[in-house]
Amino acid sequence: MNISVVIPALNEEGNIGNLVRETFGIVPEDMLAEIIVIDDFSNDGTHEEVTDLLSEFPKLRYMRHGARSGQSAAMRTGIQAARAPVIVTMDGDGQNDPADIEGLVERLGSPGSVGPALVGGVREKRRAAGSRRWASIIANRIRDGILRDDCPDTGCGIKAYWRDAFLRLPFFTSMHRYLPALFQTYGHTVAYMPVNDRPRRAGISKYTNLGRALIGIYDLFGVTWLRRRTIVPDIVDDRGVDRPIAEIAELHTGRMMRKTGSDDKK
Repeated sequence: MNISVVIPALNEEGNIGNLVRETFGIVPEDMLAEIIVIDDFSNDGTHEEVTDLLSEFPKLRYMRHGARSGQSAAMRTGIQAARAPVIVTMDGDGQNDPADIEGLVERLGSPGSVGPALVGGVREKRRAAGSRRWASIIANRIRDGILRDDCPDTGCGIKAYWRDAFLRLPFFTSMHRYLPALFQTYGHTVAYMPVNDRPRRAGISKYTNLGRALIGIYDLFGVTWLRRRTIVPDIVDDRGVDRPIAEIAELHTGRMMRKTGSDDKK
């Protein structure tokens, strides 16, 4: 399955170059279409660290925002620019392990099939400080209690999913934390698998426990409203305009097999 690896980065000097080089060394060449690094207006050496690798890796692409826009916006920029039908996202701090990419993609359904449209990583052994681990556990329990998306680790940055399905989702700041719930809302199945978690090599986290909590509460109200107000109807008949009936029947049979309907895969 052909994939684009999308890595948002903000002030990841000392991390991002190593991560890019490691990913090219691990992911099979015939699977990897490209790696896209989106620099969210860093003010350290992130720019030089990535652009110095462009001549060495022809499949590397560097994009830079003209103003700081947030992780979700950086992801969306990269996914819009991506050429492959499958996206794998990783955080730019090197804590996600590119060795997990193949396993995530293998569990993913082919785009448009009845298989999972998103496979998310679940960090088995968190390397973050104890306060961050406990904050993450509490946040996941609160979020799952409200959204009921059965996601054990929404904060894990490494995920594989269909590009087209992502681009049909409503965009908002911090949406990257709610991708499993949003994919389910739009009729897709999701799956999870254990992944490795590594210590940060350089720099500091861009988030604080208090900041995440305040934003998370605000976003939960919005996502809850969005899920309740979203309707994805099943298409039971769709013929004509040079669409073979057999193709249409196969397409909509796949839709009906999903739990809550599906996105239109024309």
